[in-house]
Amino acid sequence: MASKNPTTTKRADALRSIEAIVQAAAECLGRNPEASLSEIARAAGVGRVTLYGHFASRAEVVDAAMSRALDRGNEVLDTVDMAGDPRLALARYIEAGWHLVDQARALLAAAQRELSAGRILELHAGPAARVEALVARGRAEGVFRTDLPIAWMVNVLHAVMHSAAEEIRAGRLTSDRAAGHITATVLAAFTPPGTPVPATGGGAHP
Repeated sequence: MASKNPTTTKRADALRSIEAIVQAAAECLGRNPEASLSEIARAAGVGRVTLYGHFASRAEVVDAAMSRALDRGNEVLDTVDMAGDPRLALARYIEAGWHLVDQARALLAAAQRELSAGRILELHAGPAARVEALVARGRAEGVFRTDLPIAWMVNVLHAVMHSAAEEIRAGRLTSDRAAGHITATVLAAFTPPGTPVPATGGGAHP
């Protein structure tokens, strides 16, 4: 019987360690954005030396945890129905997207402290592409404004979502009301000037 290749075994062990660290980071930072690398290493069942062998800094650990959360979030967003009236599709996207942001509020806070604004935008490329396509369709159908760049409009949506997370941390907003507030705010921002803003109430009702 052939013996195991030491290199292959070592690589598999390294991958298991990395996965354990990233999972532990997502869980620890999801509870406390200031969780230390020592806490993360303990939760992962590895030593600090092993952690630093895979990640050179806390920022790299946070980046990996945020990437993992967004990858999983993209799987959820893949199931959102983006067809039909763009305003209703936007409301559905916000409902699903907000739940993801709400679940990752503490992790997002850690990312905002450790990562550059440019890197955070890169990590959000998947969700941003969905909204860009939806905004472009809404503009073509005359229900979204055309006097502002699409990239700016997408950024407004994500900024409002992240602001809702800040408001919850500050105790000025409750999680269950956030999606409605976000939808109402973003629809008002996206509606062409001079056009009545669709009423909202758990969703958009043009």
